[in-house]
Amino acid sequence: MDAPFDLSKLPTGLSEQMEPLVARVLAGNPSPYTYTGTQTYIVGNASDRAVIDPGPAIDSHIDAIVTAIGDAKIAAIMCTHTHRDHSPAAAPLAALTGAPIIGCAPLVLEDDGPRADESFDRYYNPDQVLKDGDTFAGDGWTIEAVATPGHTSNHLCLAVQESGALFTGDHVMAWSTSVIVPPDGDMADYMASLQKIYEREDKVYYPAHGKKVKNPRQLVRGMMGHRKQRERQILKILEASPALIPDMVTQMYKGLDPRLVGAAGQSVRAHLIDLQNRGVAGEANGLWSMTA
Repeated sequence: MDAPFDLSKLPTGLSEQMEPLVARVLAGNPSPYTYTGTQTYIVGNASDRAVIDPGPAIDSHIDAIVTAIGDAKIAAIMCTHTHRDHSPAAAPLAALTGAPIIGCAPLVLEDDGPRADESFDRYYNPDQVLKDGDTFAGDGWTIEAVATPGHTSNHLCLAVQESGALFTGDHVMAWSTSVIVPPDGDMADYMASLQKIYEREDKVYYPAHGKKVKNPRQLVRGMMGHRKQRERQILKILEASPALIPDMVTQMYKGLDPRLVGAAGQSVRAHLIDLQNRGVAGEANGLWSMTA
């Protein structure tokens, strides 16, 4: 996890040019789960641009996106997934500019996740849903959809074919691991999606939270190793005796920020459900144990 940040020094509302085809605008919604806030990316040039993850429906953030776009046409408003810190600004931005909403499929569930930001945007209504491998192009840029379920079942990463940039949403972040919240979040899907992007040749990742990733394959390899280590911790606990999830969290996450206990519990539960689906562990009245 990155070092604590100073809110007074964050470039909230300002457009930062990350590379010739990519600019970034930071929303003013920092939290223990969004880190410095949601990063909206603008892809394209002076002719037309796409907005990736427009973020929360904060008027000042929408104004900042419009300012960053300038005189260019907004060719598409694209969302990696529909958690409330990613997609709610799509609708007002579309109403303001006439741009189509293109990207992940709609998904609304009653979520028992650990934070408000984790709940779903029930008003997300895309004009076009992208499937794995679908592309959307503008003047000098092409964005490819890369289906990466796990964090949510509708999660997409978005790749700029001309530059090798991959917008990873909440799938891969440098500052923290992704929270997997069942029933929609799925650990087996998440691991498969990590392997999928590990096998790609993207040059740089731009996550929705935290700094850009210059060594993407190295980071993804480490993340897969981290998840396997967590699974080994769980198995070691269950081999000793049956256990409740809160007790596992206490043993596995030493010195954890109390605000993150709920998220840790959800990730442990996701691992346990994966082990249950594989016939390794089982649960009765909240108590988990080995099946063999």
